[in-house]
Amino acid sequence: MSLDHGDRRVLLYACPGVPAEIWTPDFARVLPELEIRIWPEIGDPAEIDYAFVWHPPAGLFPRLTGLRVIFSLGAGVESVLADPELPPDIPVIRMVDPSLAQGMAEFVLMQVLHYHRRMPEVAANQRARLWQPLRPPVAQDRRVGILGFGQLGAHCAETLARLGFDVAVWSRTPRPAPGLTSFAGRDALPAFFARSEILVCLLPLTPDTAGILDAAAFAAMPHGGFVINAGRGGHLVEADLLAALDQGRIAGATLDVFNVEPLPADHPFWVHDRITVVPHIAALTQPRTAVPVIAENIRRDQSGLPLLHAVDRARGY
Repeated sequence: MSLDHGDRRVLLYACPGVPAEIWTPDFARVLPELEIRIWPEIGDPAEIDYAFVWHPPAGLFPRLTGLRVIFSLGAGVESVLADPELPPDIPVIRMVDPSLAQGMAEFVLMQVLHYHRRMPEVAANQRARLWQPLRPPVAQDRRVGILGFGQLGAHCAETLARLGFDVAVWSRTPRPAPGLTSFAGRDALPAFFARSEILVCLLPLTPDTAGILDAAAFAAMPHGGFVINAGRGGHLVEADLLAALDQGRIAGATLDVFNVEPLPADHPFWVHDRITVVPHIAALTQPRTAVPVIAENIRRDQSGLPLLHAVDRARGY
């Protein structure tokens, strides 16, 4: 397929806060014919075919009159879809990166084991100079619930199940989940929460999932359960978590994502002794494995083939 400006393909890198030099070597290696322009030095905006974005700068999209595809640096696309000037007819592609799924599985496994093996109590005993062996349950008696059964959730669920954990998954609509206990739909949430001693949130952020980690969810969970949020900050009602921790209903929480990032220095999460603050690094997109996925879609676009991992804007993911 020929472009208006010849055979040259132009990709705009517009990811404020993420250094372009992390990505450009892999683009040069995988797509040497691709010209990379780095925002804000974009040259003639009409020549840009593809935009690779993360929290895209305001006013960017209307300038890109020749734009063909928008690629998101991350699996979450809410910051792209929230742009009021997002072109309605341009495909938005979410990041599906094998290393992203592996990294998330590593993080979730680490945090689940942290709570399963009672490491917060071990640390408290160390501070008190108390020698007290603690016995965790066997893995098959530990019930883990994963909110979200997309690529990341499925990989995390399978990783935990291979270690013997009793894993349940929840999704918006029914999905096959061999070897796992599955729940689907809003009506199934109370039963899902009720069996989740360790609750992991990996949902996309949509109007339907905003605030899903709230007082009702914490009240439905087994007393003394744990929460791991690696979805989005908007999933969590912060005041409800603090209240559940103060009441002892929730024993601990690991939070990788927040409503405001970076987390303000005066936020109570920083100093809460049962909250672990992680600076949104649970799973990082790796250029070495992500760029070939982007390249495949660029080649598909040039050949008139269907694009992979396109976002359904009505669903929000």
